[in-house]
Amino acid sequence: MSLAEVEGRERRAQARGLYRALEGLRADMARRAETTLEAWDGKILRPEFMPSARNLADYLALRRGDLVPFQAPLSSLGLSSLGRSEAHVRPSLDAVLASLALIGGEGVAEYPPVEIFAAGPARLAARRDALFGARRGNPNTRIMVTLPSDAAEDAALVATLIASGADCMRINCAHDGPDAWSAMIGHVRRAAAAAGRRVPVQMDLPGPKLRVETVAPGRGEKGAKKEKLEPGETGRLFEGDRFEVVETLSTKPGLPQITLSHPALMAAMEVGGALWINDGKIRAKILEVSPGRVLAEITGTPGKGAKIKAEKGVNLPGVDLRVPALTEEDLGHLDFVLGHADIIGFSFVQTGADLRALFAALAERAEPVGEHAGPSLMLKIETPLALRNLPALIVEAGGRMPVGVMIARGDLAVEIGFERLSEIQEEILWLCEAAEVPVVWATQVLESMVKDGQASRAEMTDAAMSQRAECVMLNKGPHLDDAVLFLRDVLVRMDRHTNKKSPRLGALGLWHDL
Repeated sequence: MSLAEVEGRERRAQARGLYRALEGLRADMARRAETTLEAWDGKILRPEFMPSARNLADYLALRRGDLVPFQAPLSSLGLSSLGRSEAHVRPSLDAVLASLALIGGEGVAEYPPVEIFAAGPARLAARRDALFGARRGNPNTRIMVTLPSDAAEDAALVATLIASGADCMRINCAHDGPDAWSAMIGHVRRAAAAAGRRVPVQMDLPGPKLRVETVAPGRGEKGAKKEKLEPGETGRLFEGDRFEVVETLSTKPGLPQITLSHPALMAAMEVGGALWINDGKIRAKILEVSPGRVLAEITGTPGKGAKIKAEKGVNLPGVDLRVPALTEEDLGHLDFVLGHADIIGFSFVQTGADLRALFAALAERAEPVGEHAGPSLMLKIETPLALRNLPALIVEAGGRMPVGVMIARGDLAVEIGFERLSEIQEEILWLCEAAEVPVVWATQVLESMVKDGQASRAEMTDAAMSQRAECVMLNKGPHLDDAVLFLRDVLVRMDRHTNKKSPRLGALGLWHDL
């Protein structure tokens, strides 16, 4: 027997072994997926979302196990390693099984129809366009812009942003009010009409305020040199300094004190736990907990120290705060939002109960949920609990109304740890692609350029990576229009090379002469 015949026999044996292993994997996937779909029964009221839910159930079932051992052997046979199967999980597995059967000489290969591989990506693209606006030509990723308060008075600013390439506008209802919001939206509608485009508007409900409410300055224990303090801030604090979280500020001299905006924060504090302020710029450890008082010690600040200021956000990393997402303030905003917005941004959503509270509020306002006639819904994923519940949140929301997911990377990074954000944002992208749900890549994108007119190298890389999402959000700042132009150019360039996780393998013009 020749060497080629021996190698051929080994390849066939390898293919038969892989076929049997993957056949068992597929059977297990199908069984688990069916169980998951049964658990979701009754939550999917929109028939058009059912194929998405099925594919998501398949993906969750497939990814329960470790697929790494299969990847190199499959690649050595010239087959898909299943590493890009998110958009069509079961057809991808069936196609690999068909090829293995053919290589191994076991039966006739039965491949899934070619059309089925295009169906999921087509649904996702259509939902992207419905949420964020359609665009002629590149880039495929849409750009969402957070409007500053100035946009209420400055119609030219809004028109410039749209001309620069903004596809969708965002209004944060934590700022300004109905008169300003109405003016902003009017400017958007008129500028979009003049440009011959549809530019949707997202309005974010603020959700529960988890922040520093009031401050008594006190003094850092390390005796930081005296400096003029503005109202509502402590003196400059350094590692080792202590401060108190209290229910009521004391009038007596002592440590710096702060009160918090929501009672659930103080109630959830435990000795040894972490307390982070201002997106983690100030980090502290909880030393003592007593009724009405918590003693904390600074464990990390920037090198020059930091002041605790009123209105800055507060996080308790590692703690699941069971706080309802929908507040009385949100309910007060909802009538305006329903009359003007294309997308409702749902802040701090964590559980199915949060979704059902919103659905009930919509129903009270004669907005049918199930046969959708109102705005779409954007799930803002900000906490570990929301992250764990994300598949269920997607199904319950998407089963009733058009839905998207925003990766709120600022709060999420603080809550899960900065070192975990890079992998978690990837996993969210994969999960949402499987669910055929558009994703917004948000928080601090090109922040230096927006604020100061010049992007850092790291921000340029982050902007390039954002191309795998359906939409990228820029925050407000004096150089916002320049940032929109720059981001659009980056996204167009990246579209030449990648689509989600798939390299396009176009010609590399840089090295043609070699």
